[in-house]
Amino acid sequence: MARRNLVKVVLSVTTLDRELARRLEPRAATPAKRLAAIRALSEAGVPTGVNFAPVIPALNETELEAIFEAAAGAGAIEAAYILPRLPLEVKDLFEEWLQLHTPNRARHVMSRMRDMHAGRHYRSGFGLRQTGSGPSAELLARRFRSAKKKYGLDSPPLRLDSSRFCPPPKEGDQLKLL
Repeated sequence: MARRNLVKVVLSVTTLDRELARRLEPRAATPAKRLAAIRALSEAGVPTGVNFAPVIPALNETELEAIFEAAAGAGAIEAAYILPRLPLEVKDLFEEWLQLHTPNRARHVMSRMRDMHAGRHYRSGFGLRQTGSGPSAELLARRFRSAKKKYGLDSPPLRLDSSRFCPPPKEGDQLKLL
């Protein structure tokens, strides 16, 4: 599929700190295993990318450059990032998690989150919810662009060949799949 330009794989790497990774994503693959997967896929000829997500201000945001360097070293060719989205009940769950795991930073993290979303915890507008707005969000975007360039992750996103895509059958037409 990769040789036919039908597939690419983008893996998220939240942190390189194994302890923080265990607290953030307790049942997910370790950072080392994610980077090993990027390497294995890349070596097999599958175009790979890294998604630094979620970028949590005042918690893991300082790792942007290190994550991109490690991913590029493993063979990634593109990169992206996403700020956390904290709509409705998710905000309360996230604050509870912060108080449990990083009580000394919880208020600062939430303050930085508001700073990156025009004084709110969440903005639903497409594009804004992923990257934020304002001076702190713009600084992060500049660091992102600089790190992408420095580590060779700034090639245009791979455009996959979708000419072979067939829409799924209408309801009740499952036998047409065979």
